[in-house]
Amino acid sequence: MSLLETRNLNKHFGGLHVTADVNFTVKPGEIHCLIGPNGAGKSTFFRLVLGEHRPSSGQIFFADQDITALKPFERIRRGMSVKFQVPGIFSALSVRQNLEIALQHHVEPAVLDREVDRVLTFLKLEPVASQQAGFLSHGLKQWLEIGMAISLKPRLLLLDEPTAGMSPEETHATGEIVKQLNAEGMSVLAVEHDMNFVRQVAHRVTVLHFGRVFAEGTIDQIVADERVAAIYLGEHHG
Repeated sequence: MSLLETRNLNKHFGGLHVTADVNFTVKPGEIHCLIGPNGAGKSTFFRLVLGEHRPSSGQIFFADQDITALKPFERIRRGMSVKFQVPGIFSALSVRQNLEIALQHHVEPAVLDREVDRVLTFLKLEPVASQQAGFLSHGLKQWLEIGMAISLKPRLLLLDEPTAGMSPEETHATGEIVKQLNAEGMSVLAVEHDMNFVRQVAHRVTVLHFGRVFAEGTIDQIVADERVAAIYLGEHHG
């Protein structure tokens, strides 16, 4: 049983084959990290899963339903939620107002305040609840957007480089947030560069290279794979 599954997923942009026959699964209750060198096709694959790109061929299943033709909002309604690399917060509004906007269509008005408080507490954002979101530090903006994404209580949380630009301390704290969400039953798919974060959270790791699944396994298996080391070293030396 898979929560998310792609079958022979392909995406062409003109003559460029960006995603090539990708067969990929996220199991229920799993934290699955997607890694790979720059240009490996990670972002394209992510957008195919979200419905922002339509595949050239292949299928996407979510909870055993074929969602290949569904629009992004329809996928979100089914239980997906996403946090992109660039925070999509409302800078002029307070932290609390941002969370109210994220939640207002999903909870009854009578419990809105209580739900906002729950998310603020979980992310340790209560001290900045009344601050204007645009003035938050980079790390706090990222956590606020995670808060907006998890407000929907998704079955699958999609994270696009959640620790980009964070300090090591913020990265570790983000990993602990992800692990806590997972302990509460949320499955997570994270596209990430930071190998410390991947080691901290991942149950399973998939390596993409030139749009194909290059390797898959536990973080220890991936780190020990000389072929994986070669493509990463090749990226730094070439």
